[in-house]
Amino acid sequence: MITLQLLVNGLALGAAYALVALGFVLVLNATAAVNFAQGDLVMAGGLLAVALAPHLPAYLPLPGLLLLPVVLVLMAGLGLLLAAAAYLPLRRRPPVAVFISTIAAGIILQNGASVLFGPEPRAAPPLLSGGTLDIGGLVVAEQSLAIIAVAALLIAGQQWLFGRTQLGRRLRATAQDPEMARACGVPVTAMILVTFALGTAFAGAAGLLLANRYFVTPTAGGDLILKAYIAVTIGGWGSVPGAVAGALLIALFEVGVSSVLSYPVALGLLYATLLVILVARPQGLFGEAARRRA
Repeated sequence: MITLQLLVNGLALGAAYALVALGFVLVLNATAAVNFAQGDLVMAGGLLAVALAPHLPAYLPLPGLLLLPVVLVLMAGLGLLLAAAAYLPLRRRPPVAVFISTIAAGIILQNGASVLFGPEPRAAPPLLSGGTLDIGGLVVAEQSLAIIAVAALLIAGQQWLFGRTQLGRRLRATAQDPEMARACGVPVTAMILVTFALGTAFAGAAGLLLANRYFVTPTAGGDLILKAYIAVTIGGWGSVPGAVAGALLIALFEVGVSSVLSYPVALGLLYATLLVILVARPQGLFGEAARRRA
């Protein structure tokens, strides 16, 4: 029974990490650039929910769930600003220019958050409530189930968008070959802006989901971008299923292994596993399949 509870907690954490990694992969596929501000965007989404929560009418139920669409829209707008300021002016420069610009954007977000909110950890409102459910003796936090459900819906929505809509086909064309897509009439610049908006909205959702159970501080983004990077490396660069699998693996190490041993040992084993995967499959767990699909 304890194992099942740990599994649910691990899935909840992994679902939120998956949203972070998905946003990272979306921007990577569309621009071939690594967005090092992705972790700080997660932090910004969490603190945005913290800032908006007091403005909700007290009689409304489910404050976190009501905040989710607001956070998604506002963070999508922040993604457009990030693309316009840190990527588009530099996209024809060497890749290192974009790396540095996204790092600078992350530092600006960190310092802005420190000025506005201070260094103290803060918690966003829960999606449902802070209660627990007893399912046949299995005690599960409602927040954990809500995180899994919301993340699954967002990931399914992303899959539907990319697989079933004209916009998704244009986004995939831009990700696979921007020059060919432009030659075929696809507005590549607009698609890149949409990709940044989607990736940042996913980061904001992850921030809202994580900020209730794990709190949020202005410097939390550094740890999250490292985990997104590891998840993408484990799964295979550019692979969306790989990013999800990598995120779940990280969370299961953090929750499952750390409960049996300790958190430092769990991190050590995670990095050892990463090294084994890189030696055995340098392209990542899903890398080969992704190339075949392309």
